[in-house]
Amino acid sequence: MKIVQKSLRIVFRFLLGILAFVIVYVVAVLLLSSISVNSDRAHDQAEIPVYIMTNGVHTDIVVPVKNAIVDWTREIHFEHTRSQDSIVNYIAFGWGDKGFYLDTPEWSDLKASTAFKAVSGLGSSAMHTTFYRKVKEGNDCRKLLLSKAEYQQLTAYIVGSFKRNSDGKLQWITGHSYGKNDAFYEAKGAYNLFYTCNTWANNALKAGQQKACLWTVYDKGIFYHYEKEK
Repeated sequence: MKIVQKSLRIVFRFLLGILAFVIVYVVAVLLLSSISVNSDRAHDQAEIPVYIMTNGVHTDIVVPVKNAIVDWTREIHFEHTRSQDSIVNYIAFGWGDKGFYLDTPEWSDLKASTAFKAVSGLGSSAMHTTFYRKVKEGNDCRKLLLSKAEYQQLTAYIVGSFKRNSDGKLQWITGHSYGKNDAFYEAKGAYNLFYTCNTWANNALKAGQQKACLWTVYDKGIFYHYEKEK
């Protein structure tokens, strides 16, 4: 009987610990996501259009395909997409868990093992790139204007997130895409409960000296600070 009581106490403490962690985690996410950084940024000489785009869960950073600072087609080739369409103006970048990206095209495809590896940080990561001919502003897509210096910092952050082979080239993940104009590449780092796709996007905005959260793991944390501009 004592063994049973002791076991029940252990289980109760374990469950209580999980509940306490979840409460602290949620409070931290809500609190730190609401704190803005770079909110006093000056907009002088801001001329390069950049967009933040969400599908309701995941945030992409969208930039011009090429300009005087960066020509993305030198490393991210149209031939890597199913359409091979070269008449495009923008390219979106979204970092995330490789297993989740490649094995879960739809939420119905999500497996417990994939979710566990993603939140635990045991998996690897990938960069999802998508070409667009045009980008439409709305609640799920906000336009930012960056100076040349800010854009250089933003693009340096994005470039630094890719994993390269021994020849210094990007590693295209063949045979995987969501549509006709996208491709996946190997990326650095690992997705986990504290560093998600939206944390990456938020850090990209920080790198470009744009308004961002102090820390966030979800897209609404990022967009909250741009909703206030309406």
